[in-house]
Amino acid sequence: MIASLLPYAAALGLAAAIPGPGVAAIVGQSMGSGLKAALFLLAGIALGDVVYLTVAIAGLAAIAQTFASLFLIVKMLGGAYLIYLAVKLWKSSSGATRLAAPEGRTNLGALLTGFSVTMGNPKTIVFYLALLPTVLDLKGVDLMQWALLVGVTVCVLTATLVPYAVLAARARGMMTKSGALHRLNRVASSIIGATGMLILGQAAATLARRS
Repeated sequence: MIASLLPYAAALGLAAAIPGPGVAAIVGQSMGSGLKAALFLLAGIALGDVVYLTVAIAGLAAIAQTFASLFLIVKMLGGAYLIYLAVKLWKSSSGATRLAAPEGRTNLGALLTGFSVTMGNPKTIVFYLALLPTVLDLKGVDLMQWALLVGVTVCVLTATLVPYAVLAARARGMMTKSGALHRLNRVASSIIGATGMLILGQAAATLARRS
């Protein structure tokens, strides 16, 4: 099992580092609402990965397919929330450095958004339900090994995605003038909104294939 952790960590790190909805959401959240909110979003992403990891280990791919409609709803809600954040940030005053929503609600929303982004991300689904069995012998995983895999998953995702959030937060921190902050708000809003529209577009394509 230990010998399999290295290829698993390498494959997960590579998949996480490739820019996609998760990376875009983290960058936009960090630029728009700060590093703390981006870390909550990252926690939601990691939670979604743990769910898919557990599903793959338990051999519940068929059940995952059964609940595909529920995952689709979660995905649509996540995309809609990102668009809501984008509109709110776009309309914020030039001197504002954070979204006007209360911090607790913002952080919870970021957590749930990260979770929904992962649950509806085709890249994540393919990795855990298709590619993971080629890296690990899932039939031999017990509870302790599952806990070890969860720890590795969280550590790899944190090490891979935190730099995106930190760099985006630093970019915002360097913008001290009102006009610069206003332009940065617009950039962050565009990133968040584009991510939300991408997620909703993927959900619409899934619905079209089913019809």
